[in-house]
Amino acid sequence: MTASPPLNVAMIGYAFMGAAHSQAWRNAPRFFDLPLTPVQQVICGRNPEALAAAAAKLDWRHTETDWRAAITRDDVDLVDVCTPGDTHAEIAIAALEAGKHVLCEKPLANTVAEAEQMAAAAEAARANGVLAMVGFTYRRVPAVQLARQLIAEGRLGTIRQVRAQYLQDWIADASAPLSWRLDKTKAGSGALGDIGAHITDLIQFVTGQAITGVVGLTETFVKERPVATEFAGLAGTGGAELGPVTVDDASIWLARLAGGAIGTFEATRFAWGRKNGLRFEINGSAGSLAFDLEDLNVLEYFDAGEDARTAGYRRILVTEPEHPFVSAWWPAGHGLGYEHAFTHQVVDLVTAVSAGEQPEPSFADGLAVQRVLAAVEQSAQGGSTWLDIPAAG
Repeated sequence: MTASPPLNVAMIGYAFMGAAHSQAWRNAPRFFDLPLTPVQQVICGRNPEALAAAAAKLDWRHTETDWRAAITRDDVDLVDVCTPGDTHAEIAIAALEAGKHVLCEKPLANTVAEAEQMAAAAEAARANGVLAMVGFTYRRVPAVQLARQLIAEGRLGTIRQVRAQYLQDWIADASAPLSWRLDKTKAGSGALGDIGAHITDLIQFVTGQAITGVVGLTETFVKERPVATEFAGLAGTGGAELGPVTVDDASIWLARLAGGAIGTFEATRFAWGRKNGLRFEINGSAGSLAFDLEDLNVLEYFDAGEDARTAGYRRILVTEPEHPFVSAWWPAGHGLGYEHAFTHQVVDLVTAVSAGEQPEPSFADGLAVQRVLAAVEQSAQGGSTWLDIPAAG
């Protein structure tokens, strides 16, 4: 069998997301027949020692300590941006202008203005055959894909209500230290942008409907935290140096969708006992669907047309070869995990790049999410007033 042509990748950043992306680049060609073979060519970071260790551990060929050098290399075709949100716009736009395809982690940017610049740059680059995608990875969970298919087939009828939650507890302890995710200058926002972005995108993706208006409420429960890891556990003792938390700890918003449905959304990192509890339920005129990422191989489906004597939620184990992406992996019933969605993302991106087709979600999709998040934040700051979301375009 002849090997497919290479797709040389440079990855900027190597922490949590860098590790997940690295595994995806490595695994995708080993389980899927791809039209291009990803090559982990260059990994980029500022600390030479840590960078060298990451390159060896994550299986990258070369290193660069300056992202500008990485994106202009002749042996790079695609740039994978896994850095904090305050750097997304500069790196992604420069990469597109250098003629490199781009995968950028979510949220697309920290502000609507930056996201607009990125979407415009992506549109201009597309005219030259250069493509860009934003990494809303949960779209690639097979159960989420099945939910979208069932709704598109009309199995739920007219969508009436949606509810979505993303519940975590990793900073519920007031002594947990400050990190870049709690700094507005780097993260843009807190739970709203970090995990609220996911549920915003997923509801629009699964229903096929845009969010057209919101009213929001945000809160920061812990206003100051220890500034370094060694101070964790000392908060309140008088011995710790404390710094301000400048983002929201929790966000709640109501929404309307383009098709007339209403929605409730909640994003918090203060829900003790919830580790990665992304959930949604969608109610239509003919039935309902429910999904929970902490049980990600299952989709629950209720058919309102069934005999009332035996009707109930049906637990669909989404591990059959007929389900999206699953046939490349294990026998039916042998579940997939968090990391597989990243591999599916690579599969879709590489396939689109090879065909010269726009991969989804596009930077325009990322901009649409950013507009919703900005409206939620603006509404909350303005006394929880209703705000319409500007239409795409």
